Amino acid sequence: MKSNKAFRFLVFIFFNFLALWVGVIIMQNGPRTDWYLQLNKAPWTPANWVFGTVWSTIMILFSFYMTKLSFRYEFLDKKLVGLYGFQWILNVGWNYTFFNKQLTLVGLVVITLLWLLIGYFTTKHIKRLQFYTLLIIPYLVWMTIATSLNAYIVFNN
Repeated sequence: MKSNKAFRFLVFIFFNFLALWVGVIIMQNGPRTDWYLQLNKAPWTPANWVFGTVWSTIMILFSFYMTKLSFRYEFLDKKLVGLYGFQWILNVGWNYTFFNKQLTLVGLVVITLLWLLIGYFTTKHIKRLQFYTLLIIPYLVWMTIATSLNAYIVFNN
């Protein structure tokens, strides 16, 4: 049983960090481009170094969360895998739409969908996971902050 937990955790950690890596690749140095640097950004925008630290922490916690959640369902449950995959696509897709294509309004739609999906994961499984729900709370909080940052850019540029 422990090896099965370790295997599932490694699968989730791999795919979560793959999302971060793909996101960094497709945003093409977006936070350092003239386009982004010249945007009117929210006063609460964190320093650039915060983003990598926060995302790494979130993905580790989310891997533990998904590992625990995966044992509450049949192995490779279609709905759970589908929702996780959709979360993955939205996460990576935001980098592409916002930084690569500079479509801030489309980015806001994408990040809002991601925020709603993480909110769904949080509220839908709170009874199943109880204390372990704390592992996804940083993701939900960060998505709230990130959504507000994106919205500020849409409405103030």
